[in-house]
Order: sequence, then structure tokens, then C-alpha cells
Amino acid sequence: MIGMAILQPVVALTVWTMVMWFWLYGTRVPALSAAKIDPDDLARDPTKNLDTILPPQVQWKAHNYNHLHEAPTVFYAVAITLAIIGEGDGLNAYFAWAYVALRVIHSLIQVLINKVMLRFQIFALSSFCLMFLVARAALAMF
Repeated sequence: MIGMAILQPVVALTVWTMVMWFWLYGTRVPALSAAKIDPDDLARDPTKNLDTILPPQVQWKAHNYNHLHEAPTVFYAVAITLAIIGEGDGLNAYFAWAYVALRVIHSLIQVLINKVMLRFQIFALSSFCLMFLVARAALAMF
């Protein structure tokens, strides 16, 4: 189908988001158990939060999972728009794949070593890919 190639990176990023969900809970649940934390106690006391209780390496996964629900929402919207209007092939699909690859790299940096400036550089590159896709959609639509 014409314009549908861009949906492959959309699905790939949703799969990656679910991988991060499993990684998040695969590290957080054992850390909560080891720290003997009562989740209900956390809910009742607004002065307590997991960033001050759990090791940073555990929380990095949670932070990244949250990040995968921020800028990627724009990616999903613009990619699906490009697919619907028949503009999801060629250069647009390549930029979508670049966006996904950079987001995966961003995730790995954040959850493994969390070097902020390196993470920011990768985030900026992914943002430029996203801006390109948004511009292409705007040009096609208007």
C-alpha cells in the first residue's frame, strides 16, 4: 500500500516502549522488595518518592519509560498522518526509522550509563528528525 512504510517504525517504537516497560518493572519490583517499601505508604506520604528511595540505576528505567510517552507522541501523530495522506514512503520513512533508532540509542544511554550531555545530543538529533517529519506533513497538508 502506498504511504504505509512509515507505519513499520511506528510499530517498532511501540514495541521498544513495551521492552522498556518490562525492563522498568523487572528492575523496580525487585528493588522495591529489597528496600521493603510499602507502595501504599508512598501514596499516603507526598514527601516520599521513589527517586529518593531507590537506586538511581533503577529509576533511570522509569524516567526513560516516561520519556517514551513525551516527544514520541508527536512522532506517532505525524507518522500516522503521513501514512493516511499517502506520504509515508521514501524519505519520510527513512527519517522515521532514524527517529526510532535514535530513540532506542537514547534509551540505552539513559538506562545503562545516563550521561546527560550524550543523551541530550542524541535527543537533539532525534528531535531534528521529528521536526523534518512535521515539516513534511505540514507541506503536504497545507
